Amino acid sequence: MPLLQFVGAIHFMIEERVLVQKFLNRKGRERLKKPDWLKIKLGDPRNQNQVMELIDGLNLHTVCQEAKCPNIFECWTDKTATFMLGGDTCTRHCGFCAVNKGKPMNLDPLEPTHVAEAVKHLDLKHAVITSVNRDDLPDGGSMHWAETILKVRELNPDCKIEVLIPDFNGNEESLNNVLNARPEVLNHNTETIARLYRRVRPDAKYDQTLELLGRSAHYRDTQFPQMLTKSGIMAGLGEGFEEVVDLMRDLRSVSCDIMTIGQYLQPYEKRLQVERYVTPEEFAEWKKIGEAMGFKHVESSPLTRSSYHARQQTESGENVGAQT
Repeated sequence: MPLLQFVGAIHFMIEERVLVQKFLNRKGRERLKKPDWLKIKLGDPRNQNQVMELIDGLNLHTVCQEAKCPNIFECWTDKTATFMLGGDTCTRHCGFCAVNKGKPMNLDPLEPTHVAEAVKHLDLKHAVITSVNRDDLPDGGSMHWAETILKVRELNPDCKIEVLIPDFNGNEESLNNVLNARPEVLNHNTETIARLYRRVRPDAKYDQTLELLGRSAHYRDTQFPQMLTKSGIMAGLGEGFEEVVDLMRDLRSVSCDIMTIGQYLQPYEKRLQVERYVTPEEFAEWKKIGEAMGFKHVESSPLTRSSYHARQQTESGENVGAQT
């Protein structure tokens, strides 16, 4: 075979292999086809545009956009958004997350006021606020969190506030900064089972997550009984059914009130791939098991996310609490 023809054949084989690899995961199997139960209905674009214009006009970020949430159309149609503090760049390197990684910008001192104004403009009765991890800051951004909670409450006294916080590297003082601002719901996601933490959350610790939730529950029991604690996980990253049940027991051992379980969806190619699509029947079984364990509410379905139906979750948890 002539040299040029040989080189051309090798080049073709390499290109063909690259194309094939785009459709295969690291284990060499075909990418999983998304099942019908994960199909999403689009809502009224007028309300979606109104939320988008408001977010852009106040220089805010939402986890709906940054995390590529599958429920964004439904929630934004309902004029609901989850506000994200601290910018759009995270200092962690979680394998599942679509949020930008790197060195964040300085905190925006007007952000707490702008979030409060957005909540008022949307006339929210239940506001959900989250943030990127800000390990670059001495307090992890916790005082910025506290100021935001206070500003939202000042401008929206009838609105309940749910916070989905980072772990603050286990710093109890930073956690207390948030707790002392007294949000109605304190949420910190466990994300996955302990066995998968190194791959899914390489900068976090399973035991530290449970400790944060336990401290929050202690604050609830001793300082602010109206508060609910909450945590959530993603399914489909390689965990077994019973491993999720074991995780649920761990959450109940630290007196967690509300749990969410949803299907992990790969946001883009360089993130962790979906190991399997969990059936709606399995999600329903986890819900049944969790309620029997004593959770005040379990939201468990393929499209469940931390803030999906958050107001209804809280109302359900409050109603159970009133009955016990």
